[in-house]
Amino acid sequence: MSNTTQETFQLSAEMAEAYEAQFVPAFFSQWAPHLLDATGVSAGQRVLDVATGTGIVARSAADRVGPTGSVVGLDLNNAMLAVARRIQPEIEWRQGDAAALPFGDAEFDIVLSQMALMFFPDPIEALREMRRVLRPAGTVGVLIPSGLAWNPPYQSFVDIVSRHAGPDARNLVTTYFSLGDLDRLVGLFNEAALRVTATSCPTGESRYGSIDEAVNVEIDSTPLGDRLDQGARERILADCRAAIAPYATASGVVFPFECHLIVATPA
Repeated sequence: MSNTTQETFQLSAEMAEAYEAQFVPAFFSQWAPHLLDATGVSAGQRVLDVATGTGIVARSAADRVGPTGSVVGLDLNNAMLAVARRIQPEIEWRQGDAAALPFGDAEFDIVLSQMALMFFPDPIEALREMRRVLRPAGTVGVLIPSGLAWNPPYQSFVDIVSRHAGPDARNLVTTYFSLGDLDRLVGLFNEAALRVTATSCPTGESRYGSIDEAVNVEIDSTPLGDRLDQGARERILADCRAAIAPYATASGVVFPFECHLIVATPA
């Protein structure tokens, strides 16, 4: 999160269904194999997916641990969990807070979290909780976006939003990238008594049907969507059409996207 603003990104039932139908196949599903490979998820393990959303990581992990293992997907948002339960009811889905995990000590072989740590009000406490529920020889794996400097299309978008909507708007649309400094991220793990054993920067793509769609989705997926007047939105769209034009293709717009993947064990 930003240093000055704390926002709650909660979704309605309708938005949770749209998230699964649109954003999971278009963006979120591509990262799960990176996370599972890096942490060595395999048959027979007990795995926890923190901030599971509609469950793409948990479902992918369940395929790997097989019938001799088990997976729990945890999220704060009940709308997300309702979608997850509908898709794969065999997995255990739990409502709960990442900073106060509703599990005993040392219950899991692997604890995962994808595209979520930057949304937690206290990321260090969430990491401490991941360590607490981890078995002594277990592994934590976290994947989040790299900083804006490594994601140029989003840097352009953020700069344009800031120009037309001000610094408070910038805080909202930079939340996704707020933990993108790798040294700082490793420091958070160290403070949570987790020893980082590997880091990597997997790259993928963010795809939209058009530049206008990309800009509107990025705005409307944050609280800024309800606060931005139409004139400012139109000015942002106009500037983005020019600035992001190099990423347009015949079938839409494709942004390269870089993430940080951290693997750690109890210190």
